[in-house]
Amino acid sequence: MKYSLIVTHPGSSHKDEFLACCVLLAVSPAPIVRREPTAADLADPTIAVVDVGGEHQPELGNFDHHQFPRDHEPLCSLSLVLQHLGMYDDARSFCDWLEPTEWLDTRGPQETSRWLGIGRDTLAKLNSPVDVTLLRRFAISCRLEKGAILWKMMRWIGEDLVAYIKGLRKRLNFIEKISEFWDIETGGESFRVLYLPRTEPLPDEPSAGVGRFILRHPEGSKIVGLVYPDRRSKGFGLSRHNDHPRLDFTRIEQCDDVHFAHARGFVAKTSATDPERLRELLRMSWIAE
Repeated sequence: MKYSLIVTHPGSSHKDEFLACCVLLAVSPAPIVRREPTAADLADPTIAVVDVGGEHQPELGNFDHHQFPRDHEPLCSLSLVLQHLGMYDDARSFCDWLEPTEWLDTRGPQETSRWLGIGRDTLAKLNSPVDVTLLRRFAISCRLEKGAILWKMMRWIGEDLVAYIKGLRKRLNFIEKISEFWDIETGGESFRVLYLPRTEPLPDEPSAGVGRFILRHPEGSKIVGLVYPDRRSKGFGLSRHNDHPRLDFTRIEQCDDVHFAHARGFVAKTSATDPERLRELLRMSWIAE
């Protein structure tokens, strides 16, 4: 998908079309113009028309949601662009801010506040000067193209967002492939941990993506602890998941092969690499009822 031009509406700017343009810039770094689209724009598949035009025809590069019926599920122009790129489901799973963005744009602040279970004033307190400045500068622009500071910044935002979504998907697929669920038996009961073996090359952050993996996995609710390669040594890190109260790693701090245990008990580092020894350290850390 390559566009020669990106058209979005003039006047006030909102986060949905701003971010939709950012994502489009990441995959097709074209000039952006802020004006009403023409019939020729809407008919030209090389021109992306975003958040304006009254048409959702991704095959023609048209991404507007305002013509959807009142009771349509909350979808904004960013949603439509992400759907077209095949990234929407992952974006909804990985980007916690996306669904509130959809609600704000399609339902407004009052309904969004009620949906979030917060007061309208609380929602206003979440506004950032970063958002305000970027949207204001975008709103007063008529044309942005390569070389303009804001165009470059928008492309960075889009590139980082696309890279995050694609990178996390790749990481989750990798974790799915290599991880193991360990059921640790002790004192007539058992608890479950997620084990990540050491791989070569070792990721910069070996535990990256684990929280999202557990959240999405059908067995994730049973996980109370993690075992993962320590990036600073040849051993492993042991940690609680969601700060589970029955794992306390101060209980193993005196072991010769444990070189660090946090005073709060939520994490420890060990030089042990044998799975049976790792299981034993987990048993020792478990607090019996």
